[in-house]
Amino acid sequence: MSPSDPDLRFYRLPPVVNRYAIEGFKAVVQDRVAGGRTFACLITTDAQLQSLNRTFRRKDYPTDVLSFPVDPERPPGSDRGYLGDLAISWQRAREQAREFGHTVETEVKVLMLHGVLHLLGLDHEIDGGRMSRTEKRWRRALGLPAGLIERVNA
Repeated sequence: MSPSDPDLRFYRLPPVVNRYAIEGFKAVVQDRVAGGRTFACLITTDAQLQSLNRTFRRKDYPTDVLSFPVDPERPPGSDRGYLGDLAISWQRAREQAREFGHTVETEVKVLMLHGVLHLLGLDHEIDGGRMSRTEKRWRRALGLPAGLIERVNA
C-alpha cells in the first residue's frame, strides 16, 4: 500500500464479514475524522499482524491494529494528503467482538478509528488523555461501542 494506492484490502476474510459495511465506514472516517486525508487499510490475519509487529515494533505476538504513519517525524496535521497505513487482524476483531458482545464489523470499525487517530498523531500512552477524549467523542458521533482505550482503563 502506498500514497498512490490508498485503499482497503482484505486478506483471507471470512465470508460472514460484511466488506461493504467496512468500506463505507472507511469512507466516512476518511472524510469526517481524517478531514479528507486518505489512508490505506489491510484487514488480515493474526499471523500477518504478528509478523508486522515483530518486524516494526520488535514485539513477537499478534495484535489487533497497527498504524504506520507516512512520516512519524512530521508534526500531526502538517500533511493534508496521505496519512499512512493501517493493518487490522480480523481474527483479533472476531475474538474481541465476542468478548464485548457486538459484530466483527463493529469491532473492525472500532479498530480502524483507533488506528486513524494514531495516524493523525495522537498517542494514548503519552498524551495525557487527549486521544482517549478524542476517540470517545468520535465513537459517539459514529455510533460505536466502547473503544480500546476505555476497555483498558475500565
